[in-house]
Parts: sequence; C-alpha cells; structure tokens
Amino acid sequence: MAFEPVQLQPLERGYLRVLRIRSAMGWTIVSAIAAAADVVLHWRTGVSPGVVAGPVILLGSISTIFLVPRGWRRWGYAFTDSELHVAHGWLTRVHTVVPVSRVQHIDVSQGPIERGAGVAVLSLHTAGTENSLVVLPGISRQRAEAMRDAIRGRISDAPW
Repeated sequence: MAFEPVQLQPLERGYLRVLRIRSAMGWTIVSAIAAAADVVLHWRTGVSPGVVAGPVILLGSISTIFLVPRGWRRWGYAFTDSELHVAHGWLTRVHTVVPVSRVQHIDVSQGPIERGAGVAVLSLHTAGTENSLVVLPGISRQRAEAMRDAIRGRISDAPW
C-alpha cells in the first residue's frame, strides 16, 4: 500500500491578519517593558533613551511584517471523506492525519480577532491521550462548520 500525498490548501488570508495583530499586541507589551527599562537606565546611568526599546521595537516590527507571513504560509490542510490532514512548521514540519473515525468531539470557535478577520478555529478531540487535540486555525467559519457537519455525519454513521 503506497502513500499518496494529499494536496494541501492554504489557510484563509484573514488568518494572516489575526497572526499579525497577535504579534503586534505581544511586541507592544514587550516594547512597553523595554521603554520602562530605558527610563530606569537613563535615570540611573544617564544612557540615552532608546538603547533598549529601539532594538526591541525594530525586532518586533521585523517579526510582525516579515516573519509572521512566513509562518502563515507554512500551514496547510486537506479534508477528504475519511481524514483531515493538518500540516505546519518550517524547521520541524508536522503533518497530522486524523481519521474521522477517531474523532470524539468537534469544536468550532472564534475569538473577537478571528470574528473581525472572518476566520474560525476547528478543534478535533480524538481517542487517545497523546496528541488527542488537533487544531486547525484560520479557515472560514462556513468551511469549519461544513467540515464539522461532515465529520459529525461520519461519526453518527460509524458502526459501534
């Protein structure tokens, strides 16, 4: 039995916006801490302001503008009648295959940032303990609900 590769679909473009917003929020917090450190450093030693905050803001900008899209492009998924494939990662590439027959619970969720970007997160809980949660972020709400309904239909048709 030979393994046939599955053609993966990219995540929705709206998820790139979600990732950029989250990155910018995180870097804003780190930049505020760096600015506070700058103030203390300037007050105690007289070093010119921006020594700490400047590089942090530069790194955060580079990360949000250039690195986040690279990570977003490394995600892909495919849904066949019997399996969900989720792949992500650059240095360590992870390709998870979830047989529909192993799914026990399905969630479709959206936070406020996801709602604004028009994307949702599909979470599959499977039988077993290790890697029993498979998350597929960044797909449209309609696609997530259609996949949920298809998987639910397959689960209810499965013989016990």
